[in-house]
Amino acid sequence: MRPLPLITAALEKAQALDFLPPLAIRLYLLPTLYEGAHAKITGFSGLVSWFAAPASQGGLGMPFPLLMASLATAAETAGCVCLALGLFTRLMSLPLMVTMTVAGLTVHWSHGWAAIAGKTAESTLRMQAFMEWLWQNFPGRFNYITELGDPVILNNGIEFTATYLIMLAVLFFSGGGRYVSLDYWLTRSTYVRRMIAAA
Repeated sequence: MRPLPLITAALEKAQALDFLPPLAIRLYLLPTLYEGAHAKITGFSGLVSWFAAPASQGGLGMPFPLLMASLATAAETAGCVCLALGLFTRLMSLPLMVTMTVAGLTVHWSHGWAAIAGKTAESTLRMQAFMEWLWQNFPGRFNYITELGDPVILNNGIEFTATYLIMLAVLFFSGGGRYVSLDYWLTRSTYVRRMIAAA
């Protein structure tokens, strides 16, 4: 057998595993959605205040802050549950994409692309200078701080938000995947009932 038919046959057999990418995306998004939903629920009044405050005071200056905070909280909470179960995956992806888009435009856009400041950013250079000073004057504290990893400066750019948006778009078009989503089994049971009724 020539190489091309072998590759084609292998690719066709790999289709049996097509449920893994949607599952991986759902599992990847879960911690982010959980942290976001938990923070919004437990700090809801602060969230409303942040949405309402003008940009000059560190807020977002959004209209209808109570409504916007409620919608964001509901979307992330319901999204967390639905993505975990693979339930209404495509439908639930829509409000989550809207939430990510709003967050990207209102919070992260002005900071550029990178989520973590690059090595040439002024904030990173200042951090490096501080770490050098710490090493020279307090090596014990330096070792304690760097023991679990190097400190970084958060740039707060749109990188992560755009990544989540793309992943949610994939779920919107592909669904929750076969076998490991309630969507699959609900659709399958509906199909079976229709086949029985038509027989």
